[in-house]
Amino acid sequence: MFMITKKKKKSVLEVYAYGHHIPMSADKARRVIDQIRGRSYEETLMILELMCYRACYQIFKLVYSAASNASYNMSSKETNLIISKAEVNTSTSTNKLKPRARGRSYPVKKSTCHISIVMKDISFDDEYRKVDSLKSIKNLRWKKKHTTLGYHNIYSSGGIWDKK
Repeated sequence: MFMITKKKKKSVLEVYAYGHHIPMSADKARRVIDQIRGRSYEETLMILELMCYRACYQIFKLVYSAASNASYNMSSKETNLIISKAEVNTSTSTNKLKPRARGRSYPVKKSTCHISIVMKDISFDDEYRKVDSLKSIKNLRWKKKHTTLGYHNIYSSGGIWDKK
């Protein structure tokens, strides 16, 4: 006798957007990707619009594509999306020849990169539940850990110079 059980299917919580052979250095793209990793979708769009790097436009298009994939495939709202994973990998480099003096040529290497962006819907995940802001403010207890040593503290009432 055999018992047949069905495996539970995991619901899709993440959406992907890949950009292959983007004509820029991987280091220049990483500089921008490090700024947006772990942020919300709306905050990411604002950051990418205000940064003045050439890589921002390509990454902006990928983030926008991943968000449209999420709204179409998972029917999720854009306010619930965060960037859970963002990677930049080096790709092939194209060799071009630049003409030089006396009929010679000089090789120029143009590097390319692959960019992958994974977005996650936080409304399905228990890890990112929103906490009521008033309750969280009431539970905080502010303690004064560091005291500043100003001019009036040094020279009055047993300061540094009163050691005789």
